[in-house]
Amino acid sequence: NGLWEIAEETKHDVLLRLAVVPRILEARGLDVTPDLIKRFKAINDDETVTILNIILEEEIGHVTIGSKWYRYICKQRAKDPELTFRNIVDEYAPSNKAKTINQRARLMAGFSQTELDYIASH
Repeated sequence: NGLWEIAEETKHDVLLRLAVVPRILEARGLDVTPDLIKRFKAINDDETVTILNIILEEEIGHVTIGSKWYRYICKQRAKDPELTFRNIVDEYAPSNKAKTINQRARLMAGFSQTELDYIASH
């Protein structure tokens, strides 16, 4: 129910929704999928590896679109996107320190290095 609960919590503000759903929740998929791929490679499950690679590439696209529109709304509201994102992370993912961050995928998906550094230290 986590995604549904977040959808309810953010329904009043598109900026908040764009920060939380694609840039926090979906982006976590960018971080965990490479490890899953390694695990399935280790057991020679090539079919699952192929599927996970497709999912990872598609997830980069989803997060990219979310990042694009997040930054667009920040610009419309004259908000600093990095500071705003930091504040949203503090509120909606207070103990979300990622064990690993897929820097390459997140940069491709529109994160700044400053945002990634904050997430890594948060």
